[in-house]
Amino acid sequence: MPTPDPTAPKVPGTASAAPKKPATRRKAPAKAAPRTTTKSTAKAAPRARAAAAEQPHATAASAAVTKVLEPTSHHVPVVVATPAPRPTPHVSIGRIPVVEVSPVVEGGRWPAKATPGEVVPVEATVFREGHDAVSATAVLLDPAGTVHSTAPMHDISPGNDRFQGFLQPDAEGDWTFRVEAWSDPYATWAHDATVKFEAGIDQELMLAEGVLLFERIAADDAQATRSPEDARVVAEAAHVLADETRLPAARLAMATTPAVREALTRSPLRDLVSPSADFPLRVHRRRALYGSWYEIFPRSEGATRAPDGTWTSGTFATAAERLPAIAGMGFDVVYLTPIHPIGTQFRKGRNNTLDAKPGDPGSPYAIGAAEGGHDAIHPDLGTEADFVQFVQVAADHGMEVALDLALQCSPDHPWVTSHPEWFKTRADGTIAYAENPPKKYQDIYPLYFDNDPEGLRQAVLDVVLVWIERGVTLFRVDNPHTKPLDFWEWLLAEVHAKHPEVLFLSEAFTKPAMMATLARIGFHQSYTYFTWRNGKDEILEYLQEVSGPSGSVMRPSFWPTTHDILPPYLQHGGVGGFAVRAVLAATGSPTWGVYSGYELVENVPRPGVEEQVDNEKYEFKPRSWGHADDIGISLLLGRLNQVRREHPALQQLRNLSVHHAENGNVLVFSRRVRAEHLPLAAGGDTTQVAGHTDDVILVVVNLDPWGTQESTIHLDLAALGLTPPPGTDGSAPFFVAHDLLTGDSFPWGAHPFVRLDPRHQVAHVIQVGLG
Repeated sequence: MPTPDPTAPKVPGTASAAPKKPATRRKAPAKAAPRTTTKSTAKAAPRARAAAAEQPHATAASAAVTKVLEPTSHHVPVVVATPAPRPTPHVSIGRIPVVEVSPVVEGGRWPAKATPGEVVPVEATVFREGHDAVSATAVLLDPAGTVHSTAPMHDISPGNDRFQGFLQPDAEGDWTFRVEAWSDPYATWAHDATVKFEAGIDQELMLAEGVLLFERIAADDAQATRSPEDARVVAEAAHVLADETRLPAARLAMATTPAVREALTRSPLRDLVSPSADFPLRVHRRRALYGSWYEIFPRSEGATRAPDGTWTSGTFATAAERLPAIAGMGFDVVYLTPIHPIGTQFRKGRNNTLDAKPGDPGSPYAIGAAEGGHDAIHPDLGTEADFVQFVQVAADHGMEVALDLALQCSPDHPWVTSHPEWFKTRADGTIAYAENPPKKYQDIYPLYFDNDPEGLRQAVLDVVLVWIERGVTLFRVDNPHTKPLDFWEWLLAEVHAKHPEVLFLSEAFTKPAMMATLARIGFHQSYTYFTWRNGKDEILEYLQEVSGPSGSVMRPSFWPTTHDILPPYLQHGGVGGFAVRAVLAATGSPTWGVYSGYELVENVPRPGVEEQVDNEKYEFKPRSWGHADDIGISLLLGRLNQVRREHPALQQLRNLSVHHAENGNVLVFSRRVRAEHLPLAAGGDTTQVAGHTDDVILVVVNLDPWGTQESTIHLDLAALGLTPPPGTDGSAPFFVAHDLLTGDSFPWGAHPFVRLDPRHQVAHVIQVGLG
């Protein structure tokens, strides 16, 4: 049984309540208390008033019912507070209620996130008393507070009053949005008139009211916003409605055609407009949402081994020679593991052994040596000028450089001697090294933020600013969940204020609450559980989760493997398995990445752990790339990145739909950007936009890396933006499915049959509607 927490509040009626003491006889006071106020009560009175002032419902009314029992010969002064009615709350709900607005983070405590061109779904619950129709408009305000654009909202859950619309910011900055609910007099009239005509009552009266309504519509400010065609449709309807020479039914029919309804949806007459609060929306640059990352250990690129077994490290110059090939596969970001001096005390050997041999380079995560700490460069890699040149070569090939930010130190780090207060000291006087029992990491000292938080915070900020000055624009943060969240919130805000273009990727494989809160406080992207989602149902469930409401806060980054993780599926899946996971990662998330060697299908684990044997964290690992194209994965990576670059649908997150496949080894999902959103969604990273049609990508994947799988699939045509030919249910082929991986095209209907052999093709990545 756990020991009760002595600091926990004791709640009456629970097991934690303090036991009652036996009743004791109350002793009479030795003598009557004086009637004068004592010094102690005089001092207590201001404190009591201050405490009362801090109570949210403390008012003059509640003070009036507080009585002081005057002392008598038998009583000491006692303050008795009798309950008072709660004050009437401020009326904050609008004439037309707007509640449950999204995307809103903790009531607006932190901003929701977007990027220029991102399609942002806005939802709210809107309703009113009675039966009159209501509707809503999403309103986007730019960083200056000016209305930038509005979007109609539609009821997406009839009976539940849930409305949805889409906003699309076009620049970076701190934007806001709101939802305006309003009474819809046209929809109310159209409904009531139709019902009464069907019942044969008040027909002339309803037509007369309709004439007055259309006169209001013509005089309303919205008239100026209508397109010429919409204005013509509305004017013609008003003319026919007012023509008493026509039959009543014909007059009503003309005023309620689909064209009139659509025109008055686009530019409505709005009564009783009731706005919600304004909610924050922080718009980061596009790379915060969309990009393809490639991870390298710079020391391995160009490393050589002499006949006597001694190694010569790769350098920034030799690593730069690899950049054209990485760019050739379509990657946007080259991510470098730590490039700092490495400690010698307790240095780890190959495969994480404790006995490092002469020449073993050690783990780059054991940061710090005599040559310097987090702001220094390992001398074997080159100089600061060499690093800056590496960044420039990457930029010349269209790539940015991301750097690993690992806030931990080797025992040789300069901070250990200059700032021992930044580390936790144990009872025996030693500094605590990193542990994850039963694992011990004697070569790493975690930082401790509670002795000198201000000093340590500033030191880390200085390090980050140094690397930004050297050209780093993204940081992959190692294990941020092991550092205080208030530190991260401060650091990210400081960097954003100085360099809003700099982005941070959170490498926190941890509990959902921690991952989500790291995103809330400012991390731009996060690693995810995708690496361990392998079955059909769990993959689809996870895709829906990260593409749903959480996508307004936590942007996912999908990695099939990392230098730390080699999941069982890839240990046993062969080339087919690596192809499957690449397709899922590249199409399942706008941001994805691979670790160097993925093209070579490096799938041999170290016994007993989910990571590669002969792990690159502990040794040099130069690779022979000559036969990579023969394996086929490098070609697949290049094609996937090209498709992603050409199709805005794959650059968005919150646009996923799931379709049904009868075979449990075949999964199907799609992503769609509507035509009206394409110009902004395309941004500057696409080479083509599909004219005036929607951009729709349909992904069909065989999850079995070894066996051929076939299935009939059942498509949600509405989710694809498709309408079957008149008089059909869509079963017969009526659209073209163009496979972007192979160039093949197929005539498809709502229920196509697919067959995928992993020896040749693990997936279809279909562009819908184009030949």
